[in-house]
Formats: sequence, structure tokens, C-alpha cells
Amino acid sequence: MYPKGSHILQSLLTTNSISQVHAFTRRKTEHPAQSKFIEHVETDSTLWSKQVATFAKKQVPELFISALGTTRGSAGSFEAQRKIDYELNLQLAKTAKEAGVKVYVLISSGGANAKSMFPYMKMKGELEESVKALAFEHTVILRPGLLLGPRGELRVPELISQKLAGLCGMISTRLQESWAVDADVVAKAAIKAGIQAATNENKELVWEVNHAQIIDLGKTTWKS
Repeated sequence: MYPKGSHILQSLLTTNSISQVHAFTRRKTEHPAQSKFIEHVETDSTLWSKQVATFAKKQVPELFISALGTTRGSAGSFEAQRKIDYELNLQLAKTAKEAGVKVYVLISSGGANAKSMFPYMKMKGELEESVKALAFEHTVILRPGLLLGPRGELRVPELISQKLAGLCGMISTRLQESWAVDADVVAKAAIKAGIQAATNENKELVWEVNHAQIIDLGKTTWKS
């Protein structure tokens, strides 16, 4: 189950060991209808928490994956961005915990640090610390570097970085992967890490997955 992320959704729907997928989203997705896929479409994201709680009363989900986030430009201000990236994320995590979810997977960001001097990285770090404090049975936090691949919105620095990463990839895949990763690889890593935590293949209470580990998890062949 996850609030946002088309790459994650696609990977979940093609993972045989995942029996049911619930997506909480502002708009209907373009994925074809199938029996294990259920969309909860609500333009007012402040109501998602109630939707999660209502659904969980009928069936407690074992795995919750959050790739929820926006940009300052899209939100209109850093304060508005924080309401989504931190406040809404944390509210959904609290609801998932209260509902009995055992494994929570958060797509964070490389450089996230609650003590950072950079507001965005500080916010991401604060979210990580707040989620850890909820004490899920297993908490998985992924910290990818620059995300590659099509995205709904790119800031100018990200666009420049993607172009640079593309040039690095022409020289060496290893050079590119030292600091950038395809969004699809992150999605597969998130699901694989979540399943490993749910099945106790990885027994860490808090599993912090760095950039290199994300690439290893996301690109390693595994049985779905």
C-alpha cells in the first residue's frame, strides 16, 4: 500500500507475492484494472488518513510504502511543502501504526539529516526521526541519490543534474550509479526491502538503506 509513486505501483502489481495493492491518490492512475489493485481516489489528501483507518478496520495491511512528496515550486512555499512532505507523511505513518501495520517503508533522500543546515534535508531528516519514534515492528528507510527517469516535475537544478548523470552514464555505468539511480530501481529496492523485513529475512528493527544498497537491491534478480 502506498500514497504515491507510479514506479512503485507498477512494481507492486507485477510482484507475484503481493496479493493486494491499495493506492491512495489524488487522481485516478493509468494502470489497467486488475483484481488485486484497488484505488482510493481523493483530491483532498487530508482525508487519506481516515481512508487508511477505515480500510484497515476490514483488513490490516502488512506493508505500507510511502513515496509521498512534492516540490517547493509545486506547493507554493516551503511551509506548504512541509505540510505534505512532513506533516501528511507523518500523519499517514501514525495511522498505519495505529492500524497495526507491521512494516513501514519510507522513500527519503540521500543527505537527509535532522541537524542539516539545509531546510529540505533537515525536513527529510526530521521525518525519518519521527517515523522511527513510532516503533513499527520493522521500519525501512531508503536514501537514494539523484533520481533518474521521467518525472512529473523537475526543478532546474535537477534537470541539469539529470543531464550530467546521462553524460556520466555514457562514460561509465559505475560512474553514473555512484550518485544517481533510476527511479524504477528505487521502486524495486523498496518493495524487495519491505518483503525482506515482512518475512524476517532482514531482522533489523530500523533498516537504513543507502544509495549503494538501493542499487544492489533494485538490480539483483529475485523471485517475486
